[in-house]
Amino acid sequence: MIPGFGITFGFTIFYLSLLILIPLAGLGWRSASLGWAEFWRLATDPRVLAALRTSFWTSAFAATVNVVFGVIVAWVLVRYRFPGRRLIDAAVDLPFALPTAVAGIALTAIYAPNGWIGQWLQPYDIRIAYTPTGIVIALIFIGLPFVVRTVQPVMEEISREVEEAAATLGANRFQTVWRVILPGLLPAILTGFALAFGRAVGEYGSVLFIAGNIPFVSEIAPLLIVIRLEEFNYAAATAIGAIMLVLAFVVLLTINLIQAWSRRRFGYGG
Repeated sequence: MIPGFGITFGFTIFYLSLLILIPLAGLGWRSASLGWAEFWRLATDPRVLAALRTSFWTSAFAATVNVVFGVIVAWVLVRYRFPGRRLIDAAVDLPFALPTAVAGIALTAIYAPNGWIGQWLQPYDIRIAYTPTGIVIALIFIGLPFVVRTVQPVMEEISREVEEAAATLGANRFQTVWRVILPGLLPAILTGFALAFGRAVGEYGSVLFIAGNIPFVSEIAPLLIVIRLEEFNYAAATAIGAIMLVLAFVVLLTINLIQAWSRRRFGYGG
């Protein structure tokens, strides 16, 4: 056995329990104390269902978009050398460092009807700010680095000799990418999707300004939780939080199972 396993394992369990398991257990206990009938009544409130639907579909859509463009960005950064490459590489991490409220204000200033981009869309009756489309754009902005930084190191480890061997065997460029490169990247892509999705579901600051927060239209579940807390309706806030926890866990567990299958299927990632 590796020396120090007992101490490090004990610290891991303590740290995990203190910061994650105990708070989640508290949320579960609080939800259970409501009683099934009361919990179901709060959970099936039309406004709650609309907010949950908005949060999860916008998060899933934004994470999917980030997977497509994140893989492209990672490919460009890994496979090409060009002036300004390091600048672009550093810019990818900006959403990590930028306060989410600042990101929300900046996006609103750009896409509002009188914004830099919004003013050109206004004559065509195209609205981005204060709509679900604005939510998707905000979630794409904050989620892209998760995909790029997950896929990039894996892509760097893929040997060019594998591509050359595929070309020698008669594969064209598209077949090489689709049947040789992407299978090796699939576990990392799924991990990036899970991280981007998980970050998006719980996002609050950047969405708050650009969403407009219109009930049944552009109101997200985290905002509704805050509203219920400000109303001192702790039972409703707890119910919404518990539902988000369960749904997010199911989605992430499904992604992890697919990821494990892809590793066994294609023999990459461990």
